[in-house]
Formats: sequence, structure tokens, C-alpha cells
Amino acid sequence: MVNLYRDTGVVLRTHKLGEADRIITLLTRRHGKVRAVAKGVRRTSSRFGARLEPFGHVDVQFYTGRSLDVITQVETVDAFALPLVADYQRYTAASAIAETADRLSAEEGEPVLKLYMLVVGALRALAGGERDSSLILDAFFLRAMAYAGWAPAITECARCGLPGPHKAFSVSAGGSMCPDCRVPGCVHPSQEVLTLLAALLHGEWPVAEAASPVPRRDASGLVAAHLQWHLERQLRSLPLVERRAREGVTGAQ
Repeated sequence: MVNLYRDTGVVLRTHKLGEADRIITLLTRRHGKVRAVAKGVRRTSSRFGARLEPFGHVDVQFYTGRSLDVITQVETVDAFALPLVADYQRYTAASAIAETADRLSAEEGEPVLKLYMLVVGALRALAGGERDSSLILDAFFLRAMAYAGWAPAITECARCGLPGPHKAFSVSAGGSMCPDCRVPGCVHPSQEVLTLLAALLHGEWPVAEAASPVPRRDASGLVAAHLQWHLERQLRSLPLVERRAREGVTGAQ
């Protein structure tokens, strides 16, 4: 039927609607961000209520409505939510990923395939538990900023492009700064921090996982500051993210 369409998506957030319904916000493969009503989903007798929880990776059939589409069928593709909600550190990282994806996909119905793939990959890595969740989160932030055109300059000057490494870094100016372009208010990250940022951006996991706690902490601060500068508002979920290294997650290849 013309009024029906199907897509695969990740549940980013949900809102109550009336006594038994919810509005579900999904990031889908072909249709970008979609907000749709799941009718009766809050009733205990609902056929697919549990499948439409945040972080669920689902195959969904929609009916095109006047203002909001309606979800008519749901099948689970990946049960990411189960391991994520059971671990506070992974849950808070996943929440920050979902909120960032929601912010970066401002226009509903606009395809954002690369962002969708980044979200699915990050949630799959978090659910797998083989890598440190803080590193996964920072890698997602950096790659999401690259998708949006906001990637910080790491190995060259943000203004003139002079190859580095450079000792100064300015969030407002776009990243690393050479001595001639340096602006007031720069911070001076260590070479270990810059190496870690580059490794996370390019997926060089052995290099990233070899970083010690202090460079990891400093890199996380720079990434969060850079992202929120461009979003022009704070991520509500970010202050809740637990940044300690989890036991047993070291040296995964």
C-alpha cells in the first residue's frame, strides 16, 4: 500500500502520549530521523512494547499519518538495549550517543546514512563490552563531528594548515594552532593526547587502548568541549557519563 513503508532504525528516545501511547524517535537507514506513534505500547498486553525502548535496533513498518506516522509492526534486529541498561557506564555512554545523533539529525525525513551507521557501530561496540566505553564514546563524538563538518584539526593547524604536531589547541578556533596562528585562551595538550585523538578518529584501536588514564581524561575533555561548542548547547546526558576504565577491558584487538 502507498501509505505503508518499512525501514531499519535505532530508537533514540521515547515520550509518553496520552494514557497508553508513546512517541518514538528513531534514526533510520533510509528516512533519517522519524518520529512516530506507537499505539498502546505502554499496556502490558502490547505486542512490541519492549522492542521500542531506547537503543533498540529494529525493523519497523510505518503507516503515513497526517502529522505523525504510526508504527504498525516491529521486529528486533539487534538487542543492544539488554546489555546496555544492565551496565551504568555503558548505559550513560549510549545515552550520550543517542542524544548526539538526535541533535545532528535535526531535519526529519532527511537521509543520514553515515550517521546511522556510526550510531549502530558505536552501540554494537558498547553492547559487546570488549572495548572501554569511554574510548568508544569519544571515537563516536569525533567521527560524528567529522560527519557534520566539525572535526577538530589534530595533525595540522586549524587556520593555515601547517603540518604539526602543534602545542596549542583552541576549541573555538577549530583545534590545533601553530605559533603564528595561536589565539588567546589556547590550552596545551600533551603529544599523547593528540596521538590518542588521531587514533580514535581513524579507528587505530591498539594505539588508543595503549593510552594511559591522564591522556584519556584530557582527550575526553577536549572532545566534549569541541562537540558542545558546535552544538551551541550542553548535552544533558554528558555529565552523567562515567569515565573510569572498566576492569577487564584492556588491550582488546
